[in-house]
Amino acid sequence: MSRRSPNRPPTLEEVAERAGVGRGTASRVINGSVQVSETARNAVLQAVQDLGYVPNRAARSLVTQLTDVVALVVSESEDRLFGEPFFAQVVRGVTSAMADTPRQLLLTMTHREADRGRLNDYLSRQHVDGVLLLSLHDDDPLPAQLTARGVPAVLGGRPHSEVTLPFVDMDNEGGAALAIEHLIGSGRRRIASITGPLDQSAGRQRIEGYVKALAAHGLEPLVEAGDFSENSGRRAARTLLARDPALDAIFCASDQMAIGALAELLQAGRRVPDDVAVVGFDDSPISRHTTPSLTTVHQPVEDMGVQMVQTLSRLIENPGERAGDVVLPTHLVVRQSA
Repeated sequence: MSRRSPNRPPTLEEVAERAGVGRGTASRVINGSVQVSETARNAVLQAVQDLGYVPNRAARSLVTQLTDVVALVVSESEDRLFGEPFFAQVVRGVTSAMADTPRQLLLTMTHREADRGRLNDYLSRQHVDGVLLLSLHDDDPLPAQLTARGVPAVLGGRPHSEVTLPFVDMDNEGGAALAIEHLIGSGRRRIASITGPLDQSAGRQRIEGYVKALAAHGLEPLVEAGDFSENSGRRAARTLLARDPALDAIFCASDQMAIGALAELLQAGRRVPDDVAVVGFDDSPISRHTTPSLTTVHQPVEDMGVQMVQTLSRLIENPGERAGDVVLPTHLVVRQSA
């Protein structure tokens, strides 16, 4: 084995020699390729640790034409990104999956028009290897622009029909139907719903599941619009009570809106669940600590972030490949509110 000066950083060749593999195998392991055996991978990673090898990212980018940067674009305001548990859980899943790749994560928001313009100019193959898009609204031009530039991208949520990018989504419609079947099974007949934004796929699919489940039992919908926020849940619940004082259940398209609805029902003197049952959607950590604890539809949010990263990694590492869409299952968590 060749001797190395203590003042000189280790080379890739020395990593390969110590691991007992070829230089190409060592390079594939360090660059995150899956086309190596587990034995070789473990040997190379051990050699990297023993020698203190640090890859030369600049040299790698000259060879691979990759930047080793992935952008996570959240089309919401800072208040929603940092204030709602859903986004924190997605980001946690994304960062955990990114740790298994050689890439760095760039987090950015595009709530304001000026932000969108700057970001649209930045998101090219010269700056990023790929893009994760979260909480996209139907009128956002970014998916079409990324497609035109050939930048690999994955959506968090099902897109509208004109967007062809691969997506990772929840079974939103099925989850909503589970909530309504539970309410009907417990004897509720005047079931209202507070929707999410209808220019987002999750908002549309959850109200579709609600309407279809009611129709299957010959029941009429009673709908008020929300935007997934707690304040919109309060406003919508107040309006629903004024429209139909006899309502006996509210299905909310997010836990945050359900928390707002619970507060409004308490203020109106309605007992939950005796007078009005409430069901949310998310199974966020706070749903276990409301009064009463919230019955809600569980969606695997962290897994969504992981699946988005894995799908994008396949697109980056296999240019031209069409990645399959992923729909994650949901299930009902029954607690005290319904």
